[in-house]
Amino acid sequence: MSEERGQDGTRRSGGPRKAQEIFDATLDLLATKGYEGLTIEGVAQRSGVNKTTLYRWWPSKGALLGAALIGTRRLGLEPPDTGSLQGDLEALLRTVVTLLTVPPGSGIAVATLGAVTQSPELAVHVREFFTERLARERPLFDRAVARGELPADTDPMLLVDLLAGAAWLRVVLRQLSVEEDFVSRAVRTVLKGASAGA
Repeated sequence: MSEERGQDGTRRSGGPRKAQEIFDATLDLLATKGYEGLTIEGVAQRSGVNKTTLYRWWPSKGALLGAALIGTRRLGLEPPDTGSLQGDLEALLRTVVTLLTVPPGSGIAVATLGAVTQSPELAVHVREFFTERLARERPLFDRAVARGELPADTDPMLLVDLLAGAAWLRVVLRQLSVEEDFVSRAVRTVLKGASAGA
């Protein structure tokens, strides 16, 4: 398991026993009760771990949720490698659409991103989560540059934001269904602009 922060704020290696059970309980409660209903006590009861153990590792529910987002196996999907940038980005966007539309992931994603606006502490942990995800997806863009599909100065974060943002607006804010060809159309539209300098 990756390092976590102890209550004193320092990095600590390892993690409590039953870490995955703790993370699963955290995300289950988030999906069913929202961020307001998520409590350390509730996670302790659901995971069977003493709440003092949880507080020793994570002094707040924001810290616990941040650790759960990064440490859970549920969101640990491997970046795609289809052999083409178009295929890789379509696979990546399908993952985002699934996360936003299929329970329990949809409840977790919507509750987390909605709570970020109310909790500056949680916002810090969510930024860490997305930073870690983008770092894992970086090879996808490096391969595309090596194949000549993207200019070397392409901003991977911008491409991911454009695609994930389109899905977020369509599904969460506009409450629209995702058409069968949404993923391929969105990727083609973004890549036409992104590859103009190649």
